[in-house]
Amino acid sequence: MGGNQSWVTEFILVGFQLSADMEVLLFWIFSLFYISSLLANGTILGLICLDLRLHTPMYLFLSHLAIIDISYTSNNVPKMLANLVNQKRTISFVPCIMQTFLSLGFAATECMILVAMSYDRFVAICHPLQYTVLMSCRVCTILYVTSWACGFILALLNAIFLLRLPFCGPQNVNHLFCEILSVLKLACADTWINQVILFVSSVFVLVVPLCLMLVSYMQIIWVILKIQSKEGRIKAFSTCSSHLCVVGLFFGIAMVVYVVPDSNQRGELEKMLSLFHSLFNPMLNPLIYSLRNAQVKDAFHRALQKMTSM
Repeated sequence: MGGNQSWVTEFILVGFQLSADMEVLLFWIFSLFYISSLLANGTILGLICLDLRLHTPMYLFLSHLAIIDISYTSNNVPKMLANLVNQKRTISFVPCIMQTFLSLGFAATECMILVAMSYDRFVAICHPLQYTVLMSCRVCTILYVTSWACGFILALLNAIFLLRLPFCGPQNVNHLFCEILSVLKLACADTWINQVILFVSSVFVLVVPLCLMLVSYMQIIWVILKIQSKEGRIKAFSTCSSHLCVVGLFFGIAMVVYVVPDSNQRGELEKMLSLFHSLFNPMLNPLIYSLRNAQVKDAFHRALQKMTSM
């Protein structure tokens, strides 16, 4: 690098290029969705904590998923909302890297929690008589701790790689928040380094968890197909239908973001999908589990009855 090379100390989050009136309108709409997401996940978390009937491995995993969704959306959305009503859309270097670290950490942890939930469904359907042994409190604790540890160790490694890369300009992050793909594009380093970081992240965040879940569900489907009665097959499949919906949303969006080849529309597509993943997906997850789950709905009704009787 030349002696007069200047290093980037802050970035500019480009966001959506819209009129001021439209951005104010989006601020109120996205704020409503953000509050709804917090309330929905907070309600699910509160129900699971307060209702002893929901203190089972499946719902304890769901409580972790609610915590992750609250944390993930709170890491990304407030800054995006502030930028919609503020013309100065800068973010300092360290907060940007921290936002990238937390986003990747929560996303990777959610992948691992979804894997643990698929294992829980595998044990419940394929080995029902051994469920209490295979999904004991000790096993569940190991799965929780491993999920969080693996997710944030991976995020930490990526943050260390990012901090070691030189950033000498440009400053414009073509995204709504500091996301690893968009930040990597601004590094003044060889392309192959960026590709290695992206490859490692994709493999451990997407490919490995997805393969583990495919193995679980292949065995689940095989067991369900061997059930003689149609009612039995439907009942068995219904126990994992909510989880399949959440997995489909999460991995479907992630695969499009990481697999779709570069194009002129790639940047705008990433923004829209990231917006869905940061704002709408955390709001949809508790709705999917509550609307499709009789036990959650019963717990909600019991909570309402307690509140009205006080």
